[in-house]
Amino acid sequence: MRTLPAREHLPVGAAGPRPPVLDVVIPVYNEEKDLEPCVQRLHDHLSRTFPYAFRITVADNASTDATPHVARALAARLPDSVRSVRLEEKGRGRALRTVWTASDAPVLAYMDVDLSTDLNALLPLVAPLISGHSDLAIGSRLSRSSRVVRGPKREFVSRAYNLILRGSLAARFSDAQCGFKAIRREVAEQLLPMVEDTGWFFDTEMLVLAERAGLRIHEVPVDWVDDPDSTVHIVRTATDDLKGVWRVGRALATGSLPLDRLARPFGDDPRDRELSGVPGGLARQLVGFCVVGALSTVFYLALYSLFRLGIGPQLANAAALLVSAVANTAANRRLTFGVRGRERAARHQAQGLVVFAIGLALTSGSLLALGAATGEPSHSTELAVLIVANLAATVVRFLLFRLWVFPAPERSNGTRTTR
Repeated sequence: MRTLPAREHLPVGAAGPRPPVLDVVIPVYNEEKDLEPCVQRLHDHLSRTFPYAFRITVADNASTDATPHVARALAARLPDSVRSVRLEEKGRGRALRTVWTASDAPVLAYMDVDLSTDLNALLPLVAPLISGHSDLAIGSRLSRSSRVVRGPKREFVSRAYNLILRGSLAARFSDAQCGFKAIRREVAEQLLPMVEDTGWFFDTEMLVLAERAGLRIHEVPVDWVDDPDSTVHIVRTATDDLKGVWRVGRALATGSLPLDRLARPFGDDPRDRELSGVPGGLARQLVGFCVVGALSTVFYLALYSLFRLGIGPQLANAAALLVSAVANTAANRRLTFGVRGRERAARHQAQGLVVFAIGLALTSGSLLALGAATGEPSHSTELAVLIVANLAATVVRFLLFRLWVFPAPERSNGTRTTR
């Protein structure tokens, strides 16, 4: 498993010719009218305000008008800071992947050609990446301090889309669609191969994967003015985005994305530090285990009540406990102990079944004792006894999960991770 290097502040270059620290990509398609004034304005702004060497890359997405000629003319006039890249296939995601993968700049960014975002937000956007504070940075039009001018239809679509991301993919970033983002190159090198989309969903997918991998995303409130001449087809883009949400959600649910490869080295996260008297990760694991356990108990009791209608209490208890145990092990594996991917998943489920057998012995023994004591107990009495027995089994289950099924792996320095 490869890991990312520790984030460090990028060094200030010496005087004279320097390689660019920042590469700003502008994806374009048939923008012969707006391209030149956009690039000139961005170039002037960076020349006046940006303290590092920079480059502006025009990524032409198979334009059919004079856009390629305009881009080449700009690169010829400003050879030290502007370049042109031609792609024969459309797709904003394809353009960003192509340029970012080939770039030698340690910080990679992109913005829309209409420059709807106030350029004064560009330095705050990339500063946390240059300083080593963050892995990615995004502009947000939905922050309380943002000042945005746009029509009600686009406002509704944007907010609805971000609500969908929060509800379906548990995304915590506020604005996935703002065309104003940046990423450190070493992060892009490992993250971009996992991003499948080549269109408008590209940066949403990138952000979701980065967030799930535990990378730090910095958000910058931006001032933004809608471009009434935008060529983005809202309905088609929204449909493609929803398909992307379904695809990514399914991949995350099945653990098919190798997000562990994006882990930072030990010591880069303050949670790696050991404090005397504080077991690493125990409090968080207890909270996660209790939440999963509460939901599993409700699920188990519902199954038991359902199965009890057709079979006896012992068989109903065994079937309900088996189904809920498999679901409980899978949920704790991912949510409580942070184990991702399919590696050793079968082994973990097998060990979970051993833990299940212990719970079965406790609960079945309780039912046998109840039957021996009362003869024909009521359904409510059975449920009460099962709840008590499950509480006892839960304590044993947590200890076995933490120490045997999902033990914290040891690092190279002999310490254990906090997960």
